[in-house]
Amino acid sequence: MITKQIIERIFSAANILRWNDHIRPFDFFEIDKQAHKVIIAYIIAKFDEEENKKINWINLIEGAIFEFFHRTMLTDLKPEVYHEIMSKKKKELNKWVFENLKEDMEKPGKDFAERFERYLFDDEYSKYEKRILAASHEFSTRWEFGIIYPWNKVLYGIDTTKETVDACISKYQDFSGVKKLIMNKKYYGFLDLCGQLRFQQRWAQSFRQPKTTVLGHMFIVAIFVYLYSLEMKVCEKRAYNNFFSSLFHDLPEILTKDIVSPVKFSVEGLEDIIKEFEKKQVENRILPLLPQSWYFEMKYFIENEFSNRIVENGEIKFIKDGDIDEKYNKNEFSAADGKLVEVCDKMSAYIEASLALRYGIHSDMLNKSKMKLYDRFANLQIANLQFKDVFDYFRET
Repeated sequence: MITKQIIERIFSAANILRWNDHIRPFDFFEIDKQAHKVIIAYIIAKFDEEENKKINWINLIEGAIFEFFHRTMLTDLKPEVYHEIMSKKKKELNKWVFENLKEDMEKPGKDFAERFERYLFDDEYSKYEKRILAASHEFSTRWEFGIIYPWNKVLYGIDTTKETVDACISKYQDFSGVKKLIMNKKYYGFLDLCGQLRFQQRWAQSFRQPKTTVLGHMFIVAIFVYLYSLEMKVCEKRAYNNFFSSLFHDLPEILTKDIVSPVKFSVEGLEDIIKEFEKKQVENRILPLLPQSWYFEMKYFIENEFSNRIVENGEIKFIKDGDIDEKYNKNEFSAADGKLVEVCDKMSAYIEASLALRYGIHSDMLNKSKMKLYDRFANLQIANLQFKDVFDYFRET
């Protein structure tokens, strides 16, 4: 079960500004930083796997979620302040964070809250995955800093900040993925392309607050899908596929931009044309930025993203609703719950519209979209999951 408090905390990160003591060409928000960080963690971990290093992907996914919630509690501390506090009061600060989040973390499952506690207080738990996330955090920070640095050259202390940012990256060059991202323009191009999704705001035709971006939206959907996956008691490979297919589900929009639903469905067959164009663009412009051995998985994540599917004998097969739980909830089938991704995608859009209306923004488009999303998705059921409670949380604004 996902509580209203969890949802509002997730969306609060779309209001947390970064670099707000620097000149910025546009606003940087915490939700986008965290989304980019997880994508970079995926890249670094995949390169590690290619060198036969053992990655606990569930620990990596949950670590990213835990660190995200931890960060939302601490809001906008400057890095040097954060590290100073954590060096002296880490246990006390983590205790305060855990006590404030414990009740909500128990909703997806008591063991989930227990893993969150271990992650905060046991330095040996997920030790390797924590380091991957730390490296990814620094890389995402450096990507942001690369944008704002030219605007801030006149500021006192900016070169010291630059030296600090560069030094933080150098601590993780024992990861082959970090070296490859630094040295290989092609791989860095994928990281850069994903980062550009923070430039694209959702609901382009309507003013909103918070102004969620495509990048932040993908991470929000991934969190929803993962928490629901826990409730469904999915196998590890299915949880992995559900999370990362959610995280990458809108990646083609960096090539097409966000085509609003009224346009997609205005002419019969238009959606199919858009999908075919996206497929060609993915093959021509996104996949070449990745190692060829990753192509199958990335296509599995982002093509037919709203369809339930499995992999059998090396081939992707689309399956009926309900069949995953009955027949394919085993790692060997590499199942992905596309229908769950679709519901969480639309739920996120519904909440985005609801929050904007709550903030006093009057918009016929948002009202109509919200009603349509409620009517179509609120009463759906997937396996043992029901979504009406979440939709009802935000029905009245």
